Amino acid sequence: MRLATKIEAILYLKGQSLTIAELSESTGCDRAEVEEALIELMEDYAHRDSALEVIESEKGYSLQLRVAFQKLIQDFIPAELGTGSLRTLAAIALKSPILQTDLINLRGSSAYQQVQELVELGFVHKRRQVDGRSSWLEITDKFHQYFEIDKLPPPIA
Repeated sequence: MRLATKIEAILYLKGQSLTIAELSESTGCDRAEVEEALIELMEDYAHRDSALEVIESEKGYSLQLRVAFQKLIQDFIPAELGTGSLRTLAAIALKSPILQTDLINLRGSSAYQQVQELVELGFVHKRRQVDGRSSWLEITDKFHQYFEIDKLPPPIA
């Protein structure tokens, strides 16, 4: 078995960045052999028509999805939301649209970061208030699709 292929399998199975020392330990090969195999593997991926690539970062080397395919992650990987974010999302959904200042009064200052996360995940749309400094928050179609909700009850006054 080629060392480059073995390293590819290790990077795939670990699913995180590994240093040359960690790869050397995992393969039982010295650093120079690992470095040479990594270069070979990176060249292989550079010449393939593949959705994956081997990248080097501060933490080491990893096998990851090419940037061109990152949008697929949002479409196919379920979002992992913490309890606080889920509660914030529920408040937005029940009162949609709601001013961010009203949401902060309701949920506390931690909601600022939770709103940012929900916007990035595509569950919440944020638009500037025309005559004020706050923003309107409302749920998106992705929210309805993800949670399989056809219609929410009318907002509570």
